[in-house]
Amino acid sequence: MSINVFNLPDLGEGLTEADILRWLVAEGDTVTMDQPIVEVETAKSAVEVPTPFEGVVHKLHGAEGDTMLVDQPLISISDGVESPEAPAGSGTDADAPGAEHGASYREEELAGTTPSAELSVDEADPTAGEDEESSGNVLIGYGTSAASSSRRRRRKRGAGADAAVQAHEALAEAPRLAPTVISPLVRKLAREHGVDVAALQGSGPGGLIMRKDVLAAIEQVDDQRMRADAAGPAPTGLSAAEPAAPAPAGLAATGGAAPQGGAAAASSPAAAGTDSRTGLPIASQEPVKGVRKTIADALTRSRTEIPEATVWVDVDATELLKLRSELKAKDPENTPSLLALIARFTVAGLRKFPQLNARVDTAEDGSRTITRLQGVNLGLAVESERGLMVPNLRNADQLSAMELTGAMREIIEVARSGKASPAQLSGSTFTLNNYGVFGTDGATPIINHPEAAILGIGRIIDKPWVVDGELAVRKVTTVTIAFDHRVCDGGAAGGFIRFVADCIENPVRALTQI
Repeated sequence: MSINVFNLPDLGEGLTEADILRWLVAEGDTVTMDQPIVEVETAKSAVEVPTPFEGVVHKLHGAEGDTMLVDQPLISISDGVESPEAPAGSGTDADAPGAEHGASYREEELAGTTPSAELSVDEADPTAGEDEESSGNVLIGYGTSAASSSRRRRRKRGAGADAAVQAHEALAEAPRLAPTVISPLVRKLAREHGVDVAALQGSGPGGLIMRKDVLAAIEQVDDQRMRADAAGPAPTGLSAAEPAAPAPAGLAATGGAAPQGGAAAASSPAAAGTDSRTGLPIASQEPVKGVRKTIADALTRSRTEIPEATVWVDVDATELLKLRSELKAKDPENTPSLLALIARFTVAGLRKFPQLNARVDTAEDGSRTITRLQGVNLGLAVESERGLMVPNLRNADQLSAMELTGAMREIIEVARSGKASPAQLSGSTFTLNNYGVFGTDGATPIINHPEAAILGIGRIIDKPWVVDGELAVRKVTTVTIAFDHRVCDGGAAGGFIRFVADCIENPVRALTQI
C-alpha cells in the first residue's frame, strides 16, 4: 500500500496561506480523483480544493480553523492496495522522481506549456500515456473531463504537428517526469513572461517547479535588462525588445535557446557582490514575494488606476485631549482611546458624505460604475514585520467609542502577530491611517484600492494658535484625506475633512450629535 501526500497548492495572486473552513471528507472515506476535499478561505475568496489522487483518506493534516501554508501537507491518501513489488517499468516506484505527487498528470502539466501542443510518448513510461482529457492534479478554477482513457498517444503527423514538434523537441529528449508543473497558475505565469520551464531546475520535491522558481527566472531577466539599460544604448542592429545581455536559463530568447545553468548570473557583477549601477558593494537583496508582493501590487495598482487628490487641515485637538483626560480620571478602565474617538468622528462623517464610502468598479468592456455602500468597514493601516497590513472593523459605524477601542486593540494585535485571517484583511470600505505614531506631522497616504479615500492623522504637538484673538499654545495635529477624484470633487472631500476637524475641536458637542 502506498500513501500519496497532497500539499496545499499554490492558490495564486501572491497568496502564501489559507484557512481551513471545513473538511468535506473524513479519515477512512473513499475519494475519487478531482473530488473536492476541503473548503479553504484566502484573502481573495473561499474555494474548494480538489484532490489529484484517488483512494482512501489516510490522514488530514490540519483541523478546521487552522492556517495552512502553501506546500504544507494537506491530506494523505492511500491507494488501499497491498502490492509487494511493482513491475519493472510500471512507473509506480515510490523512489521515482515525482511519484509522491501522483501517478499521472496531463501532459501540459508535465511540460508547463499550452495543452494544444502534442508530445511524443516514451513507450517505456506508462505515466506519459495518459489521454489529454484524463484527470490530473486539477486546481481551483480549472475543469476536467468526466471520463478518462488509458490509450497511449502517439506523435501526431500532419498539418500543425510539425510546429508543435519543433517547439518541444528539447523537452521530448528530457526525462518524462521532469520538469513537473502541477499548478495551472504557475504554467500561466511562465507563459505570460516567456519562461521555458524545460530549462528550469525545480526546487520542489522530485524536481517540482514552484512559483518561486518561475519568479526567480523572471527577476533574473529583469536584472539583466536593467544592467543592459545602465550600460547604455543597445548596439546598432539590436531591436529595442531584445536584451543586450544573454537571457538567463529558463527564459526563451528570440531566435535562440536559453543559456544553460545560469552562467550569465555567475559572470554578472551582482553575483560578485557589487552593484553594477553604482559600483558599491551589495549589502543584501530581498525578493519581493508573498505578503509584501501582494501589498506592493495593491499600492502600485492604486497609483496607476486612481486619480487621487489630497486635502489637509491643521486641527486644534486640545479639547479632545482634555475630554479624554477627564474621562480617564473618572473611569480609567472604560476610557476610549484617542484613535477610537477619531474613528467615531470618521464614520459619522462618512454618513454625512457617503460619496467617500464608495469604490469604482470597471467592467470588462471598460465601462465604470460608482458603487456606494451602506455601512462602514473601517480599515486600519498597521505596520508589522510582514509589511503593511490593513485589517478592518466590520460594521464600524454600529460600534460605540468604547466598542471601537476594544475592537481596534484586538485587530491591531492580531495583524501584528501575523495571525489575521483573510476575512480580517479584506473587505474594508474606508481606511484610517495613524502615521503620527512614527513622529510625522503629515503625509500623502496611498488609497487602499479599491476604496475611494483614506484619512491620515499626524502627531499631536504643541503649536502657537490664535484663540479668541489671543496667541496661545495648543495641541495641534494635521488631518489629511486622499480621495479618488472620480467619485467626488473637492467640495465633498473638503466638507468631510472639515466635519472631522470640527468634531476634534469640539468633541463634547460632536458626541452628543453623532
